[in-house]
Amino acid sequence: MCANKRNAEEVFKKIPSVDANTVNELYEKELKNLDKKIIVLDDDPTGVQTVNNISVYTDWSLDSIQKGFQEENPMFFILTNSRGFTAAKTETVHREIALNIIEAAKQNNRDFTIISRGDSTLRGHYPLETQVLKDTIEANSDTRFDGEVLLPFFKEGGRFTIDDIHYVQDEAQLIPAGETEFAKDRTFGYSKSHLGEYAEEKSNGQYKADKMVYITLEDLRALDIDGIEQQLLQVKDFNKVIVNAVDYIDVKIFTIALIRAMGKKKNFMFRSAAALTKIMGGVADKALLTREELVSEDNENGGLVIIGSHVKKTTEQLKALQDLDSVHFIEFNVHLVLEPEKFEAELDRVIDTTNQLIREGENVTVYTKRERLDLGENKKEEELQLSVKISDSVTSIVKRLDVKPSFIIAKGGITSSDIGTNGLEVQRATVAGQIRPGIPVWTTGNESKFPGLPYIIFPGNVGSKTDLKEIVSMLSQR
Repeated sequence: MCANKRNAEEVFKKIPSVDANTVNELYEKELKNLDKKIIVLDDDPTGVQTVNNISVYTDWSLDSIQKGFQEENPMFFILTNSRGFTAAKTETVHREIALNIIEAAKQNNRDFTIISRGDSTLRGHYPLETQVLKDTIEANSDTRFDGEVLLPFFKEGGRFTIDDIHYVQDEAQLIPAGETEFAKDRTFGYSKSHLGEYAEEKSNGQYKADKMVYITLEDLRALDIDGIEQQLLQVKDFNKVIVNAVDYIDVKIFTIALIRAMGKKKNFMFRSAAALTKIMGGVADKALLTREELVSEDNENGGLVIIGSHVKKTTEQLKALQDLDSVHFIEFNVHLVLEPEKFEAELDRVIDTTNQLIREGENVTVYTKRERLDLGENKKEEELQLSVKISDSVTSIVKRLDVKPSFIIAKGGITSSDIGTNGLEVQRATVAGQIRPGIPVWTTGNESKFPGLPYIIFPGNVGSKTDLKEIVSMLSQR
């Protein structure tokens, strides 16, 4: 199915409104019936971009999963960072996670639901992750899965599903996801914007688009909850359920029908972006975080911004940030990775300069050279190995800091994951909330390199052109 760009204002104007009070009453009532621990497996740290006061564990050991089960909160996150893994490693990790979840659930006598939180622009190890989870859980327990829900809607990032087609908003235009730069990803590329066709494409035809179940905006906005529940009750053989959504109200309506179907013993796996986690987890809205909530007046050191993402939006945001006179910019020439001695000298220069400036109370932005390292089509494996070396070196900038910054911002999913787990050595963090829509903040745990540090995880493909500049400006005010 060929999809065209559409004018966002015209499209949204045609979508019927719905009585929010009625929906909220039904949703709050139904949510009380969801007596399951919700475990969100996040393939990079950006998935907490809609929640607050929720724990994130950076490993999937039985001990960590046990702690998650024992929390009062109905939901916790496990950061897998699997988008940075090979397919083979992803499979191994998800099998291990599934076995540990089964054991923790048994020891705590608690049922569970798994949400595989993936990229709202459809990149990632799909359907590998959810298929491995399903197969492992079914082989080692009495649990059976009837279907899989696909819900990549993410309002804060401008990701909408309309008429079964997933769109990425670019200012006034809605662009079919399959026509964006994200669909051309070297590792996770795809061609289809219609979610059914996307799932068929990614499953190599195992699941057919014309056999899938589609939850339409028309039925959602008509509050046909009984009809949607009946659709869900008919799902079997791990068939895919495609959910259209342009607003959180659509996710709430779907969740009402979903919980009713689950109450009748239907069981689903979920592959979603960040919106579904907030709604299923019953996470309350929270105002955007302020400087006063994040930055300690006792810390007079400068802040640190590290930019590793190379997507177009990140480069635009860097360019806007460079208008600030209050920030020192250090370009890290990562192309020197081809010359090991020069590369080590370059890394030492970056780290020494960064430490000195932060100690002097100056804000620093370290950014990798904007041109991608491209060795040609026949050297993909070598290119991957070099990219890992580059990523490790970017992480080591934080690892080798000898002064605690007043804040750290990491731009890009893989960059922020590596810095959080390896650079800052976080084992468990609390999501403080968001500093801008879709831009989450961790408060690091006592075990980390810098306890209580505000760590801002800025997805590469989220935010306006000026968001990074405005965040740094706000955090820098004395």
